[in-house]
Amino acid sequence: MRQRVDNRRVDTDTDLARGRACYAAEAWLDAFEGLSAADGVTPMGPDDLELLARSAYMLGRDDAYVAGLERAHAMWLDADDVPRAVRCAVWIGHSMLFRGHGARASGWFSLGERLLKADGRDCVERGYLLIPVWLSQMGGGDWQSGHATATEAAEIGERFGDADLVWLARDEQGRALVNLGRVHEGLRLVDETLVVVDSGALSPIVSGIVYCNTIVFCRDLFDLSHEREWTDALTRWCERQPQMVAHNGLCLVHRAEVLQYGGAWAAALDEARRASEHFARGVLNQIACGQAFYRQGEIHRLRGRPAEAEDAFREANRRGFEPQPGFALLRLAQGNDEAAAATIRRAVSEHTRELERAALLPAYVEIMLAGADVDAAAEAAHQLGAIAEHQDSAVLRATAAYGVASVALAKGDATAALTAGRRAWHAWQELGAPYEAARARVLVALACRSLGDDDTSALELQAARAVFAELGAGPDVAHVDSLARGGPDRDTHGLSARELEVLRQVVGGASNRQIATALAISEHTVARHLQNIFGKLGVSSRTAASTFALEHGLVELRGQE
Repeated sequence: MRQRVDNRRVDTDTDLARGRACYAAEAWLDAFEGLSAADGVTPMGPDDLELLARSAYMLGRDDAYVAGLERAHAMWLDADDVPRAVRCAVWIGHSMLFRGHGARASGWFSLGERLLKADGRDCVERGYLLIPVWLSQMGGGDWQSGHATATEAAEIGERFGDADLVWLARDEQGRALVNLGRVHEGLRLVDETLVVVDSGALSPIVSGIVYCNTIVFCRDLFDLSHEREWTDALTRWCERQPQMVAHNGLCLVHRAEVLQYGGAWAAALDEARRASEHFARGVLNQIACGQAFYRQGEIHRLRGRPAEAEDAFREANRRGFEPQPGFALLRLAQGNDEAAAATIRRAVSEHTRELERAALLPAYVEIMLAGADVDAAAEAAHQLGAIAEHQDSAVLRATAAYGVASVALAKGDATAALTAGRRAWHAWQELGAPYEAARARVLVALACRSLGDDDTSALELQAARAVFAELGAGPDVAHVDSLARGGPDRDTHGLSARELEVLRQVVGGASNRQIATALAISEHTVARHLQNIFGKLGVSSRTAASTFALEHGLVELRGQE
């Protein structure tokens, strides 16, 4: 009997040593298995339980993570180490918060506060208890208070030499500063954070949080250069830990977005599929799944695969990620202008924060122009430009310039369209976004054609088509081919493709109701198209418009839907 007990102790010691060594080597699965085996024979102390819990976190095993921390919390209390018990309570609450268990999260945070108040010691955990405070403040848009709270936490972290707290807080300070309009100051803090997290100075869990939070922040800020650098850094960090699961899904989604911007659509689609198919464990990966399906939908939409795009958008929505503006643009591509307009109007009205609106306004401009609501498109383009200047964002400036050029073309102001179109083209080129740059070149081509410079127009269309063909952007290739054949923008007196279709119906004697039925749009939209047609042709009646169309051969041209 004595020998059996000794053997079990030797086995336990071996498993424990192996688990600790694997944890240090960031071999998370081996660490989890070794520590679990040791704990299964002889319950471990709180230090090792925390190692077990953190290993579970890195594997996306959220329940095991919380269970380990709960046991460690109780043991630290038994040992009268209140600060360590409170640290466990903070991370349990943090996990609960991001898993949608608000009441339990609040309970753990409140418990931590009560324990520290009763204990009376000055400790770094007081700074950790500020994490849920700044999360609530910034989540509610109170950036000033959030910045003050994060600053206080960073100072506490510095006083106790706790790098994790310092850089969690400083990263949030940077986010708050940017949202307060102090963009350059905020991004300097973000850059400094990248150097620190890349050096390995932070713990694994905090490193992952900082990487993912900052990339989302840069993406929401439309800061493509920072998003690329942070995503590259996160990718290297993930590759050093082949057994990690927790952050891989988000990493792949971020990579997919960066690759799509860079024109590597096939690779982007592969990364998005990997994220949705292989990394579903853990709350972070569950969040990533919805984003991964949205990214797949966007690539399918741009490649002209509407059925695949719709399936992906619907799956993204099922996973809790609203598939906008991609779904509205899909409806537009399918010729359902009214559904597209209703969806994008609802989405824009629902989002009041300027960066959230900035993500929707480019699609709003495009959809409003398709529905002949030039005034609404112009107002949206103006809003986008104002946001771009406030945020000092190169991506938003390029997007706003494209919107201005599109509106100018719709108004028949080819000179303004040319100026804004070239500005958009050069900006997208500098950002390394070939698809967006090619779309801008199409606007440049149309503006040149309207100004009588057919040779330059042809050159621009040819250059844009080559990019679209290389990317596999089938709908754009077809559109450029139509324009090159003398499609909807040649000798149309400024009429858009949809306006030409309406005019053909008018020449055929159709009423507004009949036109609406034939083109699957509302009578209100038909009336707005007619108003624009009359204005562009300089006529005041359906009869005069029909006569003008027949005399100038407009009804023989085929519009590009």
